[in-house]
Amino acid sequence: MNKPALPRLRSGMVHAVLGGYTLLALFPIALVLINAFKSRPAIFENPLALPTPETWSVIGFERVLSKSAVPLFFGNSLAVTVASLVLILLFGAMAAWALTEYRFKARRWLTLYLAFGIMVPIRLGTVSILQLMVQLDLVNTLTALVLVYTAQGLPLAVFILSEFIAQIPQDLKDAARCDGVGEFRIFFQVVLPLVRPAVATVGVFTMVPIWNDLWFPLILAPGDSTQTITLGVQQFIGQYATDWNAVLASLTLAIVPVLVIYALFSRQLIRGITAGAVK
Repeated sequence: MNKPALPRLRSGMVHAVLGGYTLLALFPIALVLINAFKSRPAIFENPLALPTPETWSVIGFERVLSKSAVPLFFGNSLAVTVASLVLILLFGAMAAWALTEYRFKARRWLTLYLAFGIMVPIRLGTVSILQLMVQLDLVNTLTALVLVYTAQGLPLAVFILSEFIAQIPQDLKDAARCDGVGEFRIFFQVVLPLVRPAVATVGVFTMVPIWNDLWFPLILAPGDSTQTITLGVQQFIGQYATDWNAVLASLTLAIVPVLVIYALFSRQLIRGITAGAVK
């Protein structure tokens, strides 16, 4: 085999593996979307078939939107996700700026502390977190979920944003200081605009686990008025019978926001992922 053919072979193998992984990842989503618009008999008769005029049905969406509190659950998930993202991105960027720009004695210890936050799953502290929320009287509130998700997402956000902030030329920041610009203005008007791809990357990577989480809503906010969409879907799943039309319709409504966010920020996400590899 000649040498020019080797790069093409490697590239073909890489694309084949990535294509296979893409199909594997998209298959469950496509299966949910297809069967959400089919009647119950058609779902079990041929789950891989596309909806036809004979099998078309939106009864699941009718039940979800008119006979359940799914719109409320959807709103709870949206509120928790947006609030958590704002806090994670704001405090994460500030902490990354401080650890990157300033030199102080506790800097290494703080970096090590954040590294433990990435290595140790937050679910290991579920009992302690629940006890703390009981003491603060925050059980069955969305505030409890926001606080937990913020703590969960901060370590990774700080490490990713630190790498990007460190690549900003020091002369640019020094020039702003020479012009009398304060540190807060440098951060918000100079640093943040330059790390937008990284912010988008962190936003997507932290949004998906928060939106899809079932563990903490089940433990900290199981009340009827504080359930998230992932927890609310469980009401359609029974021990002896399951309303699959409603389950698939609820999952479809839960999938749509993630797909929309990815479609809007995909360019920023790709730039953020690949920027670190380009020297």
